[in-house]
Amino acid sequence: QVQLVESGGGLVQAGESLRLSCAASRSIFSISTMAWYRQAPGKERELVAAITRGGSTNYNDSVKGRFTISRDNDKNAAYLQMNSLKPEDTAVYYCKSTLITGLTFWGQGTQVTVSS
Repeated sequence: QVQLVESGGGLVQAGESLRLSCAASRSIFSISTMAWYRQAPGKERELVAAITRGGSTNYNDSVKGRFTISRDNDKNAAYLQMNSLKPEDTAVYYCKSTLITGLTFWGQGTQVTVSS
């Protein structure tokens, strides 16, 4: 079992930045992949960015060049640095962990609102 707690969301203006954090309740060394998803009202949840234990990353095309995902195994945490935010980035952002066994766990989400 892995409990994930997101933080760092809030209300910002377009062009500003936010940094989301995802704190895990146990060592993430055994976690294969950490990822950030988001869900806007009326839309399906979509992958924003993911990072493997080895540090390989992939991003949704809509955030490439603006968002950066990272993880700190010593602190049992993952982060999402979001720069040049746009109103269309408004959503609830969720952290997801996938263990090497294939089990997945989700956080409760944090709201990001970008005003124009």
